[in-house]
Amino acid sequence: MTTIFKKIRSFFIFLFSLFLLSFLLVEGLILYEGNKFENIEVDYVLVLGARLYGDVPSLSLVERLKTAYNYLDEHKNAKVVVSGGQGPGEDITEAEAMKRDLVDRGIDPNRIIKEDTSTNTFENLQFSLTKIQEVDTVSVTEIAIVSNDFHLFRAKMLAKRAGVQPYGLPAKTPPMSMVKSYLREYLAVFKSWIFDW
Repeated sequence: MTTIFKKIRSFFIFLFSLFLLSFLLVEGLILYEGNKFENIEVDYVLVLGARLYGDVPSLSLVERLKTAYNYLDEHKNAKVVVSGGQGPGEDITEAEAMKRDLVDRGIDPNRIIKEDTSTNTFENLQFSLTKIQEVDTVSVTEIAIVSNDFHLFRAKMLAKRAGVQPYGLPAKTPPMSMVKSYLREYLAVFKSWIFDW
């Protein structure tokens, strides 16, 4: 084995070790935040959008709406921001689909604020906080965020960057999409660390 080959091999072993360490660290943070249910009294709950099939919520979004409803049913004074625009293959905005679902479950429409232009998690947070100020003319200092468990670490990180104290209300991740969701979120965390400011 030549010296140059040994150096190349050592370099790739180093890179792989670095990747493995970062993967375990990030996934550990994702799992920690995703298993921490913070049932704290807040004035506003933010439900992050997820895919629709036409106008039908995906399984991931259904779980988010269940979690949001349970909190809103228990905390009668809280308002909810449903956040999400209209993506490919969606007949209506995610926000509109979420509002319909929550109203069907018995939530008063006057408690629901729609943010229907965002296209990603960063915009969900930024646009929703702006929408609250436009509708209620208040300054928000803390908020409860509803999303699937794999998504809460990044969502809370972005909320802190936006200047609010976030609390997590984790929804279940459908088993069929769990592996894909957790692997994809590892990459999304790095993307947000670098670009979402």
